[in-house]
Amino acid sequence: MASADDKTPDDINVTPMVDLYLVLLLIFIVMTAAGVQGMKVELPKASKSASKNLSVPKIQAITVDAEGKIQLNTTPVTLDELETKLTAMKATVTDIPVVVRGDTAARYREVTDVLNVLGRLGIDKIGLATQKPQ
Repeated sequence: MASADDKTPDDINVTPMVDLYLVLLLIFIVMTAAGVQGMKVELPKASKSASKNLSVPKIQAITVDAEGKIQLNTTPVTLDELETKLTAMKATVTDIPVVVRGDTAARYREVTDVLNVLGRLGIDKIGLATQKPQ
């Protein structure tokens, strides 16, 4: 009868071999990434003169309150003053974004008057401010 010491092992322990492969893979990845270099190019020099203003124009907020009073940003204006100020702004910046904020108690007529002024001036970037439903 055979003793327990006479049994031959059925499996092979591959853990050290897998560890070796992972270390080799890690070394290969690090060395490959370190060896990659870009091409040398001569970059163009920027001009020292003042560059054109490329900033996005500030959004103009037109508010019609419950009493029908109109405000451009925070300045109270009439429809004629609104048209004059927007015409002056449009002379410097051709594409003015505008947000129209109408109070829920405001009459529909005042809001449409503001939209008519914007249409006459050719301002087509118009947003109507609303609240999310609760």
